[in-house]
Amino acid sequence: MFLKDLSFAAVLLPLLLSVQSLHGSALPAVSSYEFTAYRMQQFNLAQQKHGCRGAIVVAEARSADEPVLTRRCVIMKVSDFTTEKYLEAQRQNAAAILILLPKNISSIPHDTVQSFMVSESEALLKETLMPVYVVPEDEQLLYMYEEVKQAAATRTSSIFIRVLRSMVTATAFQILVSNNVPIKAITDNALVTLEGVLPGTEEDVPTIVITAHYDSYGLSPWLSYGADSNGSGVTILLELTRLFQKLYNSPSTRPPYHLMFSLTGGGKHNFLGTKRWIEENLDHAESSLLHDNVAFVLCLDTLANGDELYMHVSRPPKPDTPMYSFIEQLEEVVSSRFPWVKIGLVHKKINLVESTVAWEHERYSLRRIPGFTLSHLEDPKSELRGSVLDTMAQVDFRKLKRNGIIIAEALARYMFNLSDKGSPKDVQVFRGQMDIQDSRMSSLMSFLTSVPRATQLLDKEPSHILLVNSLEHEFKRYLQQVHRHTFRQDKRDPDITFFDQMNQPIVMYRVKPAAFDLFLGGCIAAYLGIVYYAIQNFGYLYTKLKAAVKSKHQ
Repeated sequence: MFLKDLSFAAVLLPLLLSVQSLHGSALPAVSSYEFTAYRMQQFNLAQQKHGCRGAIVVAEARSADEPVLTRRCVIMKVSDFTTEKYLEAQRQNAAAILILLPKNISSIPHDTVQSFMVSESEALLKETLMPVYVVPEDEQLLYMYEEVKQAAATRTSSIFIRVLRSMVTATAFQILVSNNVPIKAITDNALVTLEGVLPGTEEDVPTIVITAHYDSYGLSPWLSYGADSNGSGVTILLELTRLFQKLYNSPSTRPPYHLMFSLTGGGKHNFLGTKRWIEENLDHAESSLLHDNVAFVLCLDTLANGDELYMHVSRPPKPDTPMYSFIEQLEEVVSSRFPWVKIGLVHKKINLVESTVAWEHERYSLRRIPGFTLSHLEDPKSELRGSVLDTMAQVDFRKLKRNGIIIAEALARYMFNLSDKGSPKDVQVFRGQMDIQDSRMSSLMSFLTSVPRATQLLDKEPSHILLVNSLEHEFKRYLQQVHRHTFRQDKRDPDITFFDQMNQPIVMYRVKPAAFDLFLGGCIAAYLGIVYYAIQNFGYLYTKLKAAVKSKHQ
């Protein structure tokens, strides 16, 4: 009986090893693979800490489906990342989370995108010591994901033979981020705000301010492209500069208003660029259009989708005020040309106890300058306002153009007072050669999403600095009195503190699990036992074998 068992083990060992050889060659693999991953946001704002505080990872990769995640690096796809799984990884003291981001965002189902965005925004609300990394998918990373996924399915099975097979054929992956340099705070970030003007017919005419913030936000700064929020607002603003420059070029079509445009930095971080720009104009400048008669401020934010337009105000506008009249013109353009678009007024009081504001117009309202934000979002806390999935795939260019037309036509109707002059409700000021250009809007959006526009990158990286310089060049092309305001923080008491090491080289090693070493050791011991038994009992085995052969021939 003992000899029979040993013979079975001797046959099983080469069989399992041959299975391992076939299994290992079924998919592309290398013993080690280095790639760049991008760390989760880390910043301090308004005495609150956000994002992950850790960077170093030395752990075995495991699927989020595993029951035990302690001291493991949890590998997730976008579809796996939920608030529940994120909190469970934290609760079990997982070593890290690595999220694989597909290269083609448009291939992700809409429900999955919404679920990820919600989990992403909730994860960013608080700090965590657990390192969280995001990396674009590639062949090797997908291979690792499938392997750890299969291993998780095998380990949760109760069938002995599947567990035995997993011990022999499974491949484990070790994830290593070995940067020994401590994470350092960055307090010298510069916020750049651009301004330009189209002067009205006279010096003392009212001023209309049109503004948008140009930075982006998401789980990882290096992967935050901000197409809808707020590439859409910047795109419409830049197209408005071109359209109204044509009107202002001719004395016969120049409106009796100064039209002031501004692109502000730090919008995703409490609109710090807007705050500093207002302070610069009102508290330090000897003369400024913001000092004088401001009709209203129109803030453009997230306008590349939806069939709704919400006007967010800090207090409802009173009748006979410029802002009330403009909103009437806006509603008139929508009802006459785009009746399927829903228009709504959202009133939210500013809570002076809170240290942060929800919309850009609130920065103006705090200084008693009338303003409102126009957006297709009703909720200021919407997850759509900051996500690594906010790419060109989230942009509907037909709706972006439609919203640009609505804003441009409403502005023209208001500034030329067309309603009181008896003009038809569906009159079109911008048509023919004055129409919004599809190709220009598409080019602008492509340019804005060509690099991530996270606040902490815009004054550090050459390609990001070039982007801001290009926006300034676009202002100088169509506007007058263009100024670039660069605001630096007080290092002793900064408004916001960022941290370095936002992109890290990670090495993935293919290793066998510890169970394989034990199993292999047992098989070798069994094999040596067979050899030792054969040598010690050679005469007995030879006699038995000779008798068996002789009986067979007979």
